[in-house]
Amino acid sequence: MIRPVQSRAWSYVILAAVYLLAGGAGIAVYLALSLPFWLSLLIADVVSTVVVFAFSLLFGNASVYDPFWSVQPIVILIAFALFNPATAATLLPLIAVIVWGVRLTANWAYTFRGLAHQDWRYTMLAEKTGKAYFFVNFVGIHLVPTLVVYGCVLPAVFTAVYHPAFNAGSAVFFAGSLLFILLQGAADVEMHRYRRHRTGNFIRTGLWKYARHPNYLGEIGMWWCVGLAAVCLMPERWYLLAGALANTLLFLFVSVPLADGRQSRKEGFEEYKRNTRVFFPIYKKQK
Repeated sequence: MIRPVQSRAWSYVILAAVYLLAGGAGIAVYLALSLPFWLSLLIADVVSTVVVFAFSLLFGNASVYDPFWSVQPIVILIAFALFNPATAATLLPLIAVIVWGVRLTANWAYTFRGLAHQDWRYTMLAEKTGKAYFFVNFVGIHLVPTLVVYGCVLPAVFTAVYHPAFNAGSAVFFAGSLLFILLQGAADVEMHRYRRHRTGNFIRTGLWKYARHPNYLGEIGMWWCVGLAAVCLMPERWYLLAGALANTLLFLFVSVPLADGRQSRKEGFEEYKRNTRVFFPIYKKQK
């Protein structure tokens, strides 16, 4: 492990180099394989993850992986778009994913403090798991999220490869994906504003007034829309919704409990929890 990089600017440069290397390795593996496209993509995706994981060990910081979540789908879909016919059915999910990915990556860049800082969740897991952290780090922090996002982006990949005829259903869900991206973006902006001013233990304005995780709702809803748009075009491939389902379960059983567990240390959390919903920013009768 090398010494932590203190400079935020140099951290960006280093991570850009890491991701170029990881992307190059993934592309090389994909081109070298003569397997069904979805399997070659899966293997290439895992190889890219292993490269990022190696650098997370080198820097002693699992947050090296954080932008992978939003960068990976953009790279995958642009690559498939370049080598397949462009139609309305294939371009709409590509646009949705690019808008989602650019916005989410920009949000990560805004909050990124440099390689000297690691996400509190990873530090907590390292403290709790001890010697098992190597396995937890690779499987839980790197591999599982990669597989989940792979599943989420697969419907758009299938659409690019098979370029089915455009229909109204796919247009409806494209519009839905943009609405969820907007919701997630608004929630992130509101959270940044709250953190600058810190009025109270919990944010209780805007989308956060009645929900504890409206940003998660935006993420979940976006991928359901991408999956449902593909299923509208190819009903026989209903199994492509497995990625959106896995993503929902990841947030419901991992991300939400972790976030709520941290918040529970603050005074007034139980009352706050009783009076808010998990995802939906809809009024809840006060208890």
